[in-house]
Amino acid sequence: MRRTLFAQDHEDFRLLVRDFIAREVLPEYEDWRRAGLVPRELFTALGKLGIIGTAIPEEYGGGGQDDYRFNVVIQEECARVGVTLGGLRTHLDIVVPYFTGLADAGQRERWFPGLASGELYTAIAMSEPGTGSDLAGIRTRAVRDGDHFVLDGAKTFITGGHHADLVIVVARTATDPDDRRAGLSLLVVEKGMAGFTVGRKLEKIGLAVQDTVELSFDAVRVPAANLLGEEGGAFTHLGRNLAQERLAIAVGAVAQTRNAIDLTIGYVRDRTVFGKPVAHFQNTKFELAAMATELEAAQTLLDAAVTALVAGELSPADAAKTKLFCTETQGRVVDRCLQLHGGYGYILESPIARLYADARVTRIYGGTSEVLKTIISKSLGL
Repeated sequence: MRRTLFAQDHEDFRLLVRDFIAREVLPEYEDWRRAGLVPRELFTALGKLGIIGTAIPEEYGGGGQDDYRFNVVIQEECARVGVTLGGLRTHLDIVVPYFTGLADAGQRERWFPGLASGELYTAIAMSEPGTGSDLAGIRTRAVRDGDHFVLDGAKTFITGGHHADLVIVVARTATDPDDRRAGLSLLVVEKGMAGFTVGRKLEKIGLAVQDTVELSFDAVRVPAANLLGEEGGAFTHLGRNLAQERLAIAVGAVAQTRNAIDLTIGYVRDRTVFGKPVAHFQNTKFELAAMATELEAAQTLLDAAVTALVAGELSPADAAKTKLFCTETQGRVVDRCLQLHGGYGYILESPIARLYADARVTRIYGGTSEVLKTIISKSLGL
């Protein structure tokens, strides 16, 4: 089906991103995968080309294009060649919108030039040991002491935390026994602050290039000037950005599903069994026909959601529906693609095996499928 989501500016940007990936990423990607980490210099290189700062206002050196479709292009181009840069997605799709939406004038002057140039790379620290999706259960605390907050606590599953220069930390600055959601604030912790420690890198089933770490805060003195948004307003701030966060995961899910199908079509055409290509068997044709149909359904739903987001009309329930459908589709389709690869599909050097491993987490982070169903059911009055 013909897509109408993008304008010429987006397609021009696509060519820029595609060229960058071919020159700067693909030749080094296997080394990064083995190391389990991308080099910090990648983000500076992206900044020099203007790829990483599209949403930052022009007066700070950015592109002044607050249009999520540019972010979609980046994910699609990465997935097209089997590259997974989850830390980049987290920085652009999830963290930067907090800065552009909440930073005051002083914070903009301090941080926006670096965000535009790639000299500042970001992460967000929400999840804690034992809390998972229950943000109201956050125990990390920040106590006001003059013109500082004293921050204590621990965070886990933090994407991009290894390299991050700025980490938005969700912390409890007040306690209301009758409302666990009240009293949460967003504090920007800067690399090098005393008491801030980046812990171990967590080993995962998939997403080998995406660093996922633990962070700890031991009496970190965070200037009150690093409070992002209103004190006690974090739950509201987080809720406003959740729609885009969930959509970002859906974008990656659909793009990676398309890559899985393309890989499988190529494989079954070349692979011979019982004297003829696997593509000649009726089961292969039917399976791929069904998968292609599911992909187009997911793409259509996703493009409609992206259009709504750009127009400022995407509801939390619709974002939940989109992530739920697209990630569940990804799980089913990639599994069936691996099946058509046979034993080769189970070997980690196989691209389909990596896609299979990477796909599993999309139904967990950004809101599990079960949490999303709860949100959707509430929108139905249930």
